[in-house]
Amino acid sequence: MSYTTKQEATPILFGAEVFIEPGQTAEEIDLWFRRLSEAGMLVTRIRLFETYMHQAGGTWDYTLFDTAYKAADKYGIKIYGNLFPRTAFTDLGGLKFPKDADHLKSISQYIENVVGHFKQFPSCYGWVPVNEPGVGSFPQEQFATDKYKEWRDAQKQSEYTSGGYDRFDFADERFHLWYNTWFLQWLTDEIHKHHPGSIIHVNNHAIFKNVAEYDFPAWRNFLTSLGGSAHASWHFDYFPRQKYALAVNANCEIIRSGAGEIPWFMTELQGGNNTYSGFLSLCPTKYEIAQWLWTAIGAESRGAIFWCLNPRSSGIEAGEWAMLNYHSEPSDRFIAAREVIDTINSNHTFFNDAKEAESGINILYTRESLWIEKTLQMGGKSYEGRDEGGVMKSAIAYFEALNEVGVQANFKEISEFDFGRESYDGVAIILAHQISIPSKYWPLLTAFVEKGGKLISDGLTACYDENAVGTMRLGFPLRDVLGADVLEYKAIDGMQETTVSDIILPAFQWTGILKPTTAKAIALNNEEVHATVNHYGKGTAWWIPTMAGLGSRLFDDYAQLNEFLQQALNYDSLHVPFRFSQPQPGLMMKVLSANGEYITIIINKSDERCELSLTTQKPNLQPMVIFANCGGKAGGNHVSIEAEETMVIRWV
Repeated sequence: MSYTTKQEATPILFGAEVFIEPGQTAEEIDLWFRRLSEAGMLVTRIRLFETYMHQAGGTWDYTLFDTAYKAADKYGIKIYGNLFPRTAFTDLGGLKFPKDADHLKSISQYIENVVGHFKQFPSCYGWVPVNEPGVGSFPQEQFATDKYKEWRDAQKQSEYTSGGYDRFDFADERFHLWYNTWFLQWLTDEIHKHHPGSIIHVNNHAIFKNVAEYDFPAWRNFLTSLGGSAHASWHFDYFPRQKYALAVNANCEIIRSGAGEIPWFMTELQGGNNTYSGFLSLCPTKYEIAQWLWTAIGAESRGAIFWCLNPRSSGIEAGEWAMLNYHSEPSDRFIAAREVIDTINSNHTFFNDAKEAESGINILYTRESLWIEKTLQMGGKSYEGRDEGGVMKSAIAYFEALNEVGVQANFKEISEFDFGRESYDGVAIILAHQISIPSKYWPLLTAFVEKGGKLISDGLTACYDENAVGTMRLGFPLRDVLGADVLEYKAIDGMQETTVSDIILPAFQWTGILKPTTAKAIALNNEEVHATVNHYGKGTAWWIPTMAGLGSRLFDDYAQLNEFLQQALNYDSLHVPFRFSQPQPGLMMKVLSANGEYITIIINKSDERCELSLTTQKPNLQPMVIFANCGGKAGGNHVSIEAEETMVIRWV
């Protein structure tokens, strides 16, 4: 059961996590909640450490955390209680899975005590059953081993057998996907035993690497809302710092898609400096705080919570991550967040109802591509295209390219796309180096194009089925829709070029040689066909069998790729109310609509002030700047925006 209506009726909420640990005084805790209230931050999350409540003799002492809940009651702050069963002092992320049956029982007893106690407080808003599910590798606990056997014995034999060839079955990966869902469902059921109907929220993390572990559509059945963690220091190693706002954007779009019809909420954004924790050390600037917060709002987030408000005093993260300084005074980051919150509150009637103005373009990834890419790693020389990460970086590349023209693309796992429509006129799918397309999607992709959709296939897309068996000798399953077979792929060193429809695109890692059946050749070299376009039914499919997207990303130049995308997708025909009149490297734009009105959120990550114009399908609307943290201006369709600035324009 989901509890969507309760969350959807709630206004957008902002906050920062209050970290509670022994040694803190009631006066300190009261001050932190007062700081939240003063900034309009009306929600927080608290880690409910069993270690700090469950006494050696078996009794429970809730005094420390009662102080926090009472302070929240006093200042009108809502608390997400983050369950944190007993774990090692050095464990930053907390429980992911039970160790054995006895551990599962102890978790149940912890939930009975903690949920049963804290539900009494008016400030008890809901529960986070696991902090940051996802471990990046197969679970190693005894309980998982036992559960694996039970799960495997229950599996039905697949009707699809890859033509009888020997194959990987990816049982470990499929079990891990199921096991995450099972444990979250179990925890939810345990919570609801003691607090029926309460709000359940969960925050995935390291989305670009862990996403294949998450079955978001299944989670919708028991979550009230979906969330995520987006920490630059931990999660953005596929991006340089200049593109962290774009990383937040892609992260948000993956979660938004995963949430489907339930709301989503950015559970953790990095709020302060990290010293020894994290994979890199950095302190967000006040400009980055505004960029990340506005980006989440532009992707329909129902708000955000920063990690964290106050610095913890002990452990690996001692003195780190906070938005308040060591004297509990607001930092420049805290003040920047407050300015964003004030703007949103001043325009709350719009933002409460706002929806992202979608372009109809969908960048799809497949879990199987991520599984196969990881399984086939052999070591040796590092290659950007075939190393682990090549699949996701290729999808990100097209997302980045479209951002440069101010066109927002959906970022979806293929199972999250709606293949049940009668018409796909005005809808596009981009499969960027998605090396595995599972067999059940072959006819669905074919029907998508037949019903008027546009399909772009890049790199080694569909080179394998779901069992890592090569498709090229099985009677290529996408032959009809792509209108060609591939004769072979050739590995290439360095970066080359390929001319596609008179546009020079980078050719990277591999180049494919195609044999058209019904398609038209649009890239020829010494009589070899290197790209095709095929009209099938009411739609069109392009096949570029080289990593044009990732090659553009490595060049950090999307000009030619955008020229191709403009030709193929025709930006002028997209149902987007605003976009950049010309590509703007280093800039991105989010567009929201509500009740016939629009807001554009423009972020300038280039090194200098930009003067740009917008192409609009709403020519009668006039701009009113409601937020500009560096003094940017807008008049007519012209925008002047400083480096690092975030500008929010309401069109009236």
